[in-house]
Amino acid sequence: MKTTVRAPHDEWLVLTGYIGLLAAILVGVGEFLLHFDDLARFSQRGYVFMQAASDERQTIGHFFGVLGAPLYIIGCWHIYLMLRPADKRWALAAFLIGAYGFMIGADWISSRASIGAIVHLQAEGVQVQSLVGLYESRYESLLSVIRITTLVLSGIIVYLVLTGKTYYSKSRALFNPIVLLLLNFVVYLLVPSVGKFLMPIALNVGFGLFFILSIMDAKKIILKKRILKKSSPLTERDVSMVTDKKI
Repeated sequence: MKTTVRAPHDEWLVLTGYIGLLAAILVGVGEFLLHFDDLARFSQRGYVFMQAASDERQTIGHFFGVLGAPLYIIGCWHIYLMLRPADKRWALAAFLIGAYGFMIGADWISSRASIGAIVHLQAEGVQVQSLVGLYESRYESLLSVIRITTLVLSGIIVYLVLTGKTYYSKSRALFNPIVLLLLNFVVYLLVPSVGKFLMPIALNVGFGLFFILSIMDAKKIILKKRILKKSSPLTERDVSMVTDKKI
């Protein structure tokens, strides 16, 4: 006699995805408050663009960003769950690399309100150039780590989606985090009046869009399994075979 079962992590697929999306929203709000400059002076040296935000606005942005950033780690676990059917080892590598990158990112964003305050002092004539230089070497360099981990994470996603049986649809090989991030820069180049709102939060927009697509894929695979279970009770082996099928 067959016994109907439920894959133990089904409910976590969507929940962890929503937590990842929440991280992107909270950190995105925080970075926007910290960084947005209506004059779009993002390419100028010396953090001139940070003069646009008041200390009060940057303080609020600081807490949004710092409190939201750790939730990205749960979002990385969501990506692990979505990739796991294809290859557990590569999926775990994706989680560890993504989580490490976001931990470094949390450290970086916790410093932004401080450099904002230093820039405000500089605008008032206080000589703080040496502090700005130290900040660049100690914290701005961390952005390279975040970019590299995002690139590697995206590479693993593309590889497993194209070669394995993940929970992702094949289109996720194209619409991965690094591509969605770079689209922000394309928008800025083509339509600067719109892109200037995206540039301060490009990473969060990229991951936010990816989590939305990922949640959609998770809901599709769960719905497909429920339909099949209604038509015929599934054994544990049946569940494994169903979840391994591509959408």
